[in-house]
Amino acid sequence: MIPKQRMITAMLNRQPDMVPVAPDISNMIPCKLTGKPFWDIYLYHDPPLWQAYIDAVKYFGFDGWLPGVPVQFDYETEIENGPVWREATIERTPDRIYTRYHTNDGGTEQWSDFCTVYYIADPPTSLVPLEKVGLSADAPTSWEDVEPHTHYKGMGAYEEACRQMGDLGVVGLDVALPGLGLHPEAIYEYYDNLDAVVERCEQQHEAIVRRATAIAEVKPDLLFIGVSGFMISNPAPIFRKLALKTLQMVTKIAKDAGIPSQIHCCGPEYDLVKIAAEESDLSSINPLEIAPMGNCNLAQVKKEFGNSIGLMGNLHTTEVMLYGTQETVTAASKQAIDDAAEGGGFILSTGDQCGRDTPYENIRAMIEVARTYGKY
Repeated sequence: MIPKQRMITAMLNRQPDMVPVAPDISNMIPCKLTGKPFWDIYLYHDPPLWQAYIDAVKYFGFDGWLPGVPVQFDYETEIENGPVWREATIERTPDRIYTRYHTNDGGTEQWSDFCTVYYIADPPTSLVPLEKVGLSADAPTSWEDVEPHTHYKGMGAYEEACRQMGDLGVVGLDVALPGLGLHPEAIYEYYDNLDAVVERCEQQHEAIVRRATAIAEVKPDLLFIGVSGFMISNPAPIFRKLALKTLQMVTKIAKDAGIPSQIHCCGPEYDLVKIAAEESDLSSINPLEIAPMGNCNLAQVKKEFGNSIGLMGNLHTTEVMLYGTQETVTAASKQAIDDAAEGGGFILSTGDQCGRDTPYENIRAMIEVARTYGKY
């Protein structure tokens, strides 16, 4: 099988020729491989992050997994309203760039009350209070609007990503789920003003279903549901009230279109695996993190839900991938295959994002195990 077929087969919970292998290196390692300051990729899109990732797939030779590319459907352009906000550089040091957003409303320049910090060798931090980094809340007296090096309109980025990826892996389009955000105020609002939360989630539900319907018409390699850390603030009872209906509709849309659907939810995920496997048409789930960050045991999850849903995971990103030896990675990769690969429906991956300084030899050791020990 070619890598694309191998990945799709496993995401549909079927058996490919061998266990696909796709370590989650969607951010830091691709940026590092460019040899450029990270702000070139994140701020100036030089190259766009998705392109850096595809280059990393070619560099390492694993099965490509690009679950989302920034796109805008025609209807989303048509319903845009309100002022246009632009990102501008307001301060720069040798290792950081600080930006704020501004708009001109009625001849008066208005500025966001937060900033984004771009680093020379790390992903950016957004929504940073100005006082936290010693910046004034006053309007800056000078600034430079950010001009990205590349800018794809509409479906342009998706089309180019598909061209560059080719048969080396899958390219998806993504949606989210309605629910509570990862901040204390969201939890307080849920208990203090539930009606308002439910009303907002209903509006989000309608928008998400509309986007999923548009995605299904494109027929990408997968419909991806990105909800990082979601179950931390949306445990099972809240998930059922705010998000389950949307999950059911989105996964049915994907199933009816004949494409895999996959969730990424780092952190505690066992309850979500159970709900998705038993009450939705979701075909694949990752990253199935182990304790303490997560609560999934790969062998247990395979035994309990493997007949209903495909699995992707779950090598520990620090103890195994970052600090482990090649022998550690080899042993952990074989154990994961033993735990979850029987009968297919398993993609060997990591329990979330690999750190920037993960040894390349460890990534190659993981790939080697899948290509040899992982053959069916």
